[in-house]
Amino acid sequence: MEGGSPDQESVGSGTKRSTVSSGSRPRNRKEFFYRFIDCEIFTANLEDWFQSLFEKSATNKPAFDGPFELIELQKFDYALEGVSFQQLIRMPNAVYASTSDAAEATAYLAVEDFLHATVKGLWEAFWSQDEPMPFSVACLYKENLKFYQAEKAIASGKLESLCGTGVLLKNPRHPHGKWDNLLELALLRPDIRSLDVETEPRPSLHVLGEALFYALRMLTSRSLSRQNIPVGSNTVFVLLVDSQYGGVVKVEGDVNKLDFDVNNVYECAADWIQRHARIAVSPVDRIWNKLGNANWGDIGALQVTFATFYCIMQFAGLPKHSIEDLAADHGSRLQTRRMERKLGDTRVNGGGLFRFQQHGVSPEIVEVQDESVKIDSEDSLKLEVGSVLWLEDSNWERGYQINQVKSNGELPYYIVSPVEDPGKSLFLYVGSPPSQLEPAWEDMNLWYQVQRQTKVLTIMKQKGLSSKYLPQLSASGRIIHPGQCRRPSSGGNCDHPWCGTPILVTSPVGQTVADMVSEGHFGADEAIRCCHDCLSALSTASSDGIRHGDIRPENVICVRSGERHPYFVLIGWGHAILEDRDRPAMNLHFSSTYALQEGKLCSASDAESLVYMLYFASGGALPDLDSVEGALQWRETSWSRRLIQQKLGDVSTVLKAFADYVDSLCGTPYPMDYDIWLRRLKRSIHEEDHGKEIEEST
Repeated sequence: MEGGSPDQESVGSGTKRSTVSSGSRPRNRKEFFYRFIDCEIFTANLEDWFQSLFEKSATNKPAFDGPFELIELQKFDYALEGVSFQQLIRMPNAVYASTSDAAEATAYLAVEDFLHATVKGLWEAFWSQDEPMPFSVACLYKENLKFYQAEKAIASGKLESLCGTGVLLKNPRHPHGKWDNLLELALLRPDIRSLDVETEPRPSLHVLGEALFYALRMLTSRSLSRQNIPVGSNTVFVLLVDSQYGGVVKVEGDVNKLDFDVNNVYECAADWIQRHARIAVSPVDRIWNKLGNANWGDIGALQVTFATFYCIMQFAGLPKHSIEDLAADHGSRLQTRRMERKLGDTRVNGGGLFRFQQHGVSPEIVEVQDESVKIDSEDSLKLEVGSVLWLEDSNWERGYQINQVKSNGELPYYIVSPVEDPGKSLFLYVGSPPSQLEPAWEDMNLWYQVQRQTKVLTIMKQKGLSSKYLPQLSASGRIIHPGQCRRPSSGGNCDHPWCGTPILVTSPVGQTVADMVSEGHFGADEAIRCCHDCLSALSTASSDGIRHGDIRPENVICVRSGERHPYFVLIGWGHAILEDRDRPAMNLHFSSTYALQEGKLCSASDAESLVYMLYFASGGALPDLDSVEGALQWRETSWSRRLIQQKLGDVSTVLKAFADYVDSLCGTPYPMDYDIWLRRLKRSIHEEDHGKEIEEST
């Protein structure tokens, strides 16, 4: 790949040659960028690493993780249900793909249309329907690494040297685009399926190497730019597409750790990829069908669209309407569709167990009379007071009698007693049955409440994280349904609607802070003790890098039974952060500022959420929030006017001081000093209890 004529106005708008002189590191970085232009040389430097990477990989295990969790894509899919993407006029011809210049030209036009429709649909749905879209789409010409509109590039004879299509921030001063204005790049390649990590044990180095080459150019150009990128400038996405399929390559890393040796460009670049880059590769899946129509709802288009959403957020900031805001309407839309299609609703206590009702099929369109849907009572999962539920737990069968049916405001859960120990009380959570006809928004919350929380509590138990202020895993497994289970020996479930339903049982049992507040039982003493006990739980979990991510009144309980002094337990660990790619729950009232802005937690995020919970539980005004933007504005106003500190100061001086401490720490990389605040809160509890002892976490 040879350099062409330089764009003198802009750093990074094309390729540019100059001589190297001794100078500052920024100048070396700039020269490094101009010299980093040959993808083939770069890829050749990665061959040994690529070979060793797959030799070390386990058999049949992908060498790279996926860029997205399936639960993230599911939530995003729910959010897109109400989004109308522009109808595509130009479509790739899959039948004759890559057999002629005309077919290749059509493919570039189709990719350009697809990306434009994607960006436009996302912008109007999440950011603004009134403001014009600040992005454009253009093709990358590899001879000079500049961007041109597909039609103009093809008309001027540049088709053979086109290598990709980019989404760029509009910049009238630079009609051929600047690399630091590039949101994402889609590479059009006929051999894209060689990158399928699910079907191919060895992805093509040629395809992946090219993606990594352009990803590093994007990261380097951003490090040279004076432009402010609001969110995640250290992450880039490269799309890989052909006339039918598509995938996503995500590259993340601090480019400041790159050795910008201008005399050894490609070796330094390859070294950075091997030592400092985090690479994720998605499965390759279908985007266009054989007729060329985009399958917007399929996983292939969904993961490409999700990557584009992240890229827009990097340059435009957080959307006015979050994914959670739009996805929240999924339940009502789903129920409407079920009513239209005569799907029987056998919902029990807010859960989602639905069965399909067969109707006769007529070759003609006929009017269907409204009629009640009859459901076999044996198919519905009825969990009522007095019912006994049996659980299969590691080849053991355990029975639990339901004593109370509770709700956390969204989902049901149960207070039960083991059949062999009727005097003991436990919390029991029931997941969504695998036989569910269609996943619902509530079922995703059930997944966090049951399966994900089971995983977190199991990890805590394995790592020896023990505290009276943390919930304890009592049992987990699958429900034992009535009748004979005909589950295949190879795994899976039988055809019974209950088969495989996950169950989680925890201890201890107590009253939620939400219920205490509604009954007027949450006073100053409870607020101080609650703060101490929750901080103790957070301290224990954070000692092994685990953060809660969903602190709210429904996830804190007060335990009184069998205790001389009541104490609080932090429950609801389904959204806990175990690793960097995990995302916390989004709650407009209780999420930390950093979580709303970045979708991640800083060291003080859980403490900030705890402060909001104590503020509202102690009588603080609960604002009417309907967007992330409004929630951030409320936080900024409340902290700047010290409204939160003043309210907590009415409860206790130590809570006011704690709020001040959290305010000073929010958004910074500095760690929480749990010990000093546990000691101060403990002294306050001693003063209130006239010297009574409280237990510390272990």
